[in-house]
Amino acid sequence: MSRSVTRLLALLAFCTSSASFAFDDHAANDNPIAIAIHGGAGTITRANLNPEQEQAYRAKLTEAIDAGHAILANGGSSMDAVIAAVQIMEASPLFNAGIGAVYTFDGEHELDASIMDGKTREAGAVAGVKTVKSPIALARAVMEKSVHVMLSGTGAEQFAQEQGLEQVTNDYFNTEHRHQQLQRAREQLGEADKQAYLALDEKFKYGTVGAVAVDKHGNLAAATSTGGMTAKRYGRIGDSPIIGAGTWADNESCAISATGHGEYFIRYHVAADICSRVKYLGESIQVAGDTVIHDVLLPQGGTGGVIIVDADGNVHMPFNTEGMYRASKVGDGQAEVAIYRD
Repeated sequence: MSRSVTRLLALLAFCTSSASFAFDDHAANDNPIAIAIHGGAGTITRANLNPEQEQAYRAKLTEAIDAGHAILANGGSSMDAVIAAVQIMEASPLFNAGIGAVYTFDGEHELDASIMDGKTREAGAVAGVKTVKSPIALARAVMEKSVHVMLSGTGAEQFAQEQGLEQVTNDYFNTEHRHQQLQRAREQLGEADKQAYLALDEKFKYGTVGAVAVDKHGNLAAATSTGGMTAKRYGRIGDSPIIGAGTWADNESCAISATGHGEYFIRYHVAADICSRVKYLGESIQVAGDTVIHDVLLPQGGTGGVIIVDADGNVHMPFNTEGMYRASKVGDGQAEVAIYRD
């Protein structure tokens, strides 16, 4: 074969591989974007919210979903998008996360959060922190800046200080309506030593914020943040900081953030179970989500809901309570914001 022919073949091979690369890169950046958020599930009915309160919730959910979606629309990562959405809700007194977190039995706030990257399956979580302004930011720092997955209590706070995250005093999270809620819970529980075995009404067990997203590169992410359960003691930790229970993300299946009675979500490994059904059984997120929330969890007494997004930009938000603060935005469509079951 002559040298000129060899050069021609090499050039053709290069052009073919370059064209293939360009096509693949373009396809990767054309993945449909989507984001979904929740602000907690529970006894949420029109009778419980006056028009002003309902409008306030809808406005804050819209602000959070728009902030996350803007990042995705500009080519940003799903990780940045879920963080942005969750931090807006952490900074609002409307939700049980950050400002507006519920009180422990002793009158403090103990905050939990977790995050997971669907591309790498790296994760970060914190539990029982009292002095970190944004628990979800700390969860991300644990994932990206440490060799660990979960840190708790004073150790997590020390790590936050070393990472330069903003610190606050515990009363930064105080709100009057949560304090009144604590008083009602204490009245129901009676003596403090009964708290471990007396069951509170369901209305005291809900409240979490979360976000899930898929970006233009097809990467999924999930984030969850909470103040936990009203009147909790003994350093109680729910599902929100537990990877696989309250948070999960895997590019091969889906991303999930959960809200509800955390003990049940832990026992039934809800977030990972739904995504495993998608991954191994080939179920859609609609079928998998509905099966776990309505057919597995509810018959056992587990109440709450999840938000789910898959790599194709499909969104599903099943719940088995009277309501769930939620919103979604897919592609360049309008944000859909909802509160009640209907």
